[in-house]
Amino acid sequence: MTDDTSMNSATVVETPLTERIEAILLIIDEPLGLVALAAAVSAPVPAVRQSLERLVDEYDGNGDGPRRGFELREVGGGWRLYVREEHDALVAEFVGGQAPARLSQAALETLAVIAYKQPVTRSQVASIRAVNVDSVVRTLLARGLITELFADSETGAINYGTTDALLQNLGINSLDELPPISPLLDDGADGFDEGTIR
Repeated sequence: MTDDTSMNSATVVETPLTERIEAILLIIDEPLGLVALAAAVSAPVPAVRQSLERLVDEYDGNGDGPRRGFELREVGGGWRLYVREEHDALVAEFVGGQAPARLSQAALETLAVIAYKQPVTRSQVASIRAVNVDSVVRTLLARGLITELFADSETGAINYGTTDALLQNLGINSLDELPPISPLLDDGADGFDEGTIR
């Protein structure tokens, strides 16, 4: 029993770090943070960071090898392999009917309000959109794109915010990377001012 444990530890040490990282990256279905990845491969964080940078260069074809059809990106606070954008149509055609259903226009509008205004209550979103958003908020919660942040101490109203799943789907690291709201929007733009929301 002791010999098996020793042999497994020796194998981890003898296997190159980049191979261990690739093995983990191939099996994850959502971005994995640097510290969690370092723990998974039993290596120091700085060494893992350097290996990730080398892998990015290698996959981009900056070394001796060819550029790959996938890339390694840091998204939503973690690292993951992604298909390169130019192959999206090919992959979408291959996957076909397995693609998840798209969000409705109402869901996209509600999600945008929550993303830009969070933390925000359901009634504030309804006020901005001028429609009832109860079912849309339930849909967004079920899809894991928004979450309940906290309940207002005075009113008990739930405040909502976006999740890391939204960042992953948008391919960004933080909400700071969202485009600014266009100054040309007249319809509903006032709803985003602090003073107009009660």
